[in-house]
Parts: sequence; C-alpha cells; structure tokens
Amino acid sequence: MDQMTLGLQLAVQGVLLGGIYGLIAVGLSLIFGVMGIINFAHGQMIVLGMYISYWILVLLGIDPYLNFIAGACILFAMGYLLQSSTVNRILDFPEAMQVVPLVAVGLVLENLILMFWGPDHRSPETAFNLSTIWIDKIMIDGSKLITFVLAIVLTLGVFLFLKKSSIGKSIRAAADNRTGAVLVGINVNRINNFAFGLGAATTGAAGALLLPLMPVSPYMGHDFTLTAFVVVILGGMGNLWGALLGGLILGLAESLSILVLPPTMKQVVSFILLIIIMLFRPQGLLKGHK
Repeated sequence: MDQMTLGLQLAVQGVLLGGIYGLIAVGLSLIFGVMGIINFAHGQMIVLGMYISYWILVLLGIDPYLNFIAGACILFAMGYLLQSSTVNRILDFPEAMQVVPLVAVGLVLENLILMFWGPDHRSPETAFNLSTIWIDKIMIDGSKLITFVLAIVLTLGVFLFLKKSSIGKSIRAAADNRTGAVLVGINVNRINNFAFGLGAATTGAAGALLLPLMPVSPYMGHDFTLTAFVVVILGGMGNLWGALLGGLILGLAESLSILVLPPTMKQVVSFILLIIIMLFRPQGLLKGHK
C-alpha cells in the first residue's frame, strides 16, 4: 500500500472513529448545556448501555443496531430518576461539591455491573461484525459505517427535538434563564429531569452502538468519560454539533498520527489537542450553550 492510499485509508478510519467519539460525547454535552453540570458517571452509563444491549442480543437475538432503542429507554428512566432524586438537589452547590455525588454514582454503577455480569470481557458476534465495503483500494468497516451514520442521525434527532418540540423549547428556555423560565410557568425541576433523562438515553444508545465495535468490560467507563471530556472541550461545552465536530477532529488526529507516531502514542495526540484548545480557544471551536 503506497503512502497516499495509506493516508486516505487512515483518514476514512479517522472520520468513522470521530463519529463514534461524537456519539460518546453528545449526552455529556447535552446535560452540561442544559444544567451546567458535568456528569461524571457518563462513562459508566455508556458501559451499562453496552451490557443491556449485550443481554438483549444473547437472550432475544436482537441485533444492537435494533435494540439500542431499549437501552435508550432504560437509561432515560434511570437518568430521570437520578436527576429528580440527586442532581436537582446539588445544582446550586459549588462546582467542587457537585463532583462527589456524580463520581459516587459512577462507582456504584461500575460495581453493580461487576456484581451482575462479572469482570470478564465479552465480545458478542453481530450481523455486521465482519462486513466490509471496498471503494477502489480503500476498505470501510461496515459496523463503523453504520455506527457513524446512526451517530449523525441521533444527534440530528436530539437537535430537532430541542428546536421544534414544546418540551425541547422549555428545556432551552430553562437552560438560557432558569429564573425567567420559572416566571413564565415552566416547572424547571421537571424539565431538568427530562433533560438529564434525554442525555442519559443518548449514552444508552451510544453503548448499544459501540457493542459491535469493541469487547465490553465493567472497567471501560473511565476511558469513555475521559474521551467525552476531550471531545466536548474541543467542540464547545454544551454544543451538540460541537461534540460531533470535536469527535471528528479527534478521530482524524488520532488516526493520521499513525503516519508519524507509534500507534501506542495516539492518546498523546488527544491531550496535545486538549492543551492547545484550552490555551488558545477555551470556549471550544463552536461556542458552547453556556
């Protein structure tokens, strides 16, 4: 394979990987954009979505590309309950005090996953596991392509819901001005519950769509959370399209870095990008909602 073909192949892989990164980050960005709080249990919620999808596949034979809706619904209910029972009570706390309850939730989820499913990696076979598409000399992984397309569709769906639906408009109003939303009769706590549930639902969907791409383990949550942080900071905290853009940039940077760096150093690239964006454009490439 010549250098030009290798570069094109890596660029294609980077774009597909970037769509996956964007999908991982959308829920985190949504929750921050509405409530200004960082969900430190984000990665563990994605892992829970992966295990839910895994067991639906094993028990019912329904592919993750279809059963992600069930995972999204379950995580929506869990997110709604978490917001109403815990997060609404800490919204006005100092930021340092908001961290501890959500880190604790993440640890509880990780240990519940360990208790129910054990520590072993699980790697199920799905319908598109070995599917590939060739365009001339460029190979496209079928599973990654489907996940990429669904990531775009889900992001667009959430965006349109927030823009067009009455609940979405209430969510945006509460995010823009909490006091003003209360004065015009919006039940802000209930809207926050729904918004957190929606953000959690996207993590459940992300977990299901990631299942065909990698073995699932209870300990993956911290890596997902870290990746999501880098992506949303790159794109702009609270900006859904910024999360997708940040994911694409990070995916391309990591993939193309293989041309000049050892593969084991690809994570260094993400942290270099993070440092650069924090120094020169801390609001992100697309200014965040808050």
